[in-house]
Amino acid sequence: MSHELTRKEVVAEIIKAGKDPAYFINNYAKISHPMKGLIPFKVFDYQEDLLRDFNDYRFNVILKARQLGISTITAAYIAWLMMFHKDKNILVIATKFGTAANLVKKVKHMIRNLPSWIMITDISVDNRTSFELSNGSQIKASSTSGDAGRSEALSLLVIDEAAHVEGLEELWTGLYPTLSTGGRCIALSTPNGVGNWFHQAFMGAAEKTNKFHPTTLSWDVHPDRDQNWFEEETKNMSARQIAQELLCNFNMSGETVFNPEDLQLISGAVSEPKYRTGFDRNIWIWEEYQPQETYMIAADVARGDGKDYSTFHIFNTETMELVAEYRGKSAPDIFANVLFNIGKEYGNCLLVVENNSVGWTVITKLEEMQYPNLYYARKTSHEYVDASIAESSKNTIGGFTMSRVTRPLVIAKFEEFIRNKLIKINSSRLYNEMKTFVWQNGRAQAMKGFNDDLIIACAIGCWIRDSVFVTNVRESDYQKAFLSSMSRTDTKMNTTIPGMTGYRPIKDEDAKQQNQEFGWILKG
Repeated sequence: MSHELTRKEVVAEIIKAGKDPAYFINNYAKISHPMKGLIPFKVFDYQEDLLRDFNDYRFNVILKARQLGISTITAAYIAWLMMFHKDKNILVIATKFGTAANLVKKVKHMIRNLPSWIMITDISVDNRTSFELSNGSQIKASSTSGDAGRSEALSLLVIDEAAHVEGLEELWTGLYPTLSTGGRCIALSTPNGVGNWFHQAFMGAAEKTNKFHPTTLSWDVHPDRDQNWFEEETKNMSARQIAQELLCNFNMSGETVFNPEDLQLISGAVSEPKYRTGFDRNIWIWEEYQPQETYMIAADVARGDGKDYSTFHIFNTETMELVAEYRGKSAPDIFANVLFNIGKEYGNCLLVVENNSVGWTVITKLEEMQYPNLYYARKTSHEYVDASIAESSKNTIGGFTMSRVTRPLVIAKFEEFIRNKLIKINSSRLYNEMKTFVWQNGRAQAMKGFNDDLIIACAIGCWIRDSVFVTNVRESDYQKAFLSSMSRTDTKMNTTIPGMTGYRPIKDEDAKQQNQEFGWILKG
């Protein structure tokens, strides 16, 4: 205020500020600017919209670009909430404890820099990562350990950079009950791939299947940013960084095993199957058997604990199109029957089954049923062995062995096929698994709560296609080239010269025959 307020004006101003967080922040909150120091906080329109959402909705999930001041407006809202309301208990968690503590620091800084006359409460307890006001309201930063905030009822839970908080699914399970007495939640983050808690919460909010209210704030909501700013900002950024930091794109962000741009191409190519068949209608078929084509089946067998699936893909080995697939929870003997019948239907094609513990049961069943074209390999080298040879060899094993050595190799081969556009994927089920197949501690695997059974079957198929079919074709080409380089000759070896290989003395009848055949030379 430009003039000194009367007591009546002070009371009226406090009441006005207490009713409207936007009015309070625009008129009294101050923030630290890196160049200008302490300056008034003037909110942008999109920030003011957020303040209304914080008031109107108990649960808010905000998908945002970076550097939009969303953490700062959240801190300002918290400062208002604590100042004008008694006994509010606020918890801030983030991907790093320091990030959560920094937001608490912003709240404290705003309260400390308010005009003295509007301070209707004081900071009574002041710690580095928490503080408490004399009206009973308090805030603290917490780590993302499993017991964070479990023992106390919360008025407001703030999850900063929620997409990057590991184990947030379990954490939310413990925190949600603390909000049951009317507590609120603000979850904000840039995207970090799909499948994590933040992605699920946001998509659920968009589809109205949970209690969250969704907000998307792309880079261009800021009034000071235009296309020139964007082009300058993104000069040294990768496509993934741009998607994550500026475009609010879930699919293009995150450390997925498969390139986000490749995933986008696949998403545009998936199609509904022509047929859904089988006892559980989980066999999807895009192309029926064509006698002139060659096919192969790659299968992954469920562990048996009910958490994963038995799967198979049928490949056209020439085009590398996935023409059929299965994903279901069938018993091993039933799955063996399914494989036997579909293999026969596709011309007794090569059938490759991963030989994990339950996989042995399936392979044994297929052997008993005398499937004519099972995959066998040498135990030590994993080199393919024809079934007819494997029957009499002790050094062979039925099925494909997935181990610490072979697993990264087959996954790398699948990624190579995807990257080089060497495989045609029709299945939305496989595509959905690929979106949640990520790098975790250097290992390629499905996000927690998701499956990768179709991916493993497909990776095995790509490896077999490259190591068996391509190698066999190459060897066949070598043999043809070798045979074509050979020519037949009727020249007879002279074995009548003493000391030469094959020497034999000339008999009278031989001499008579030679005179008849070669006498014209002597006469000449």
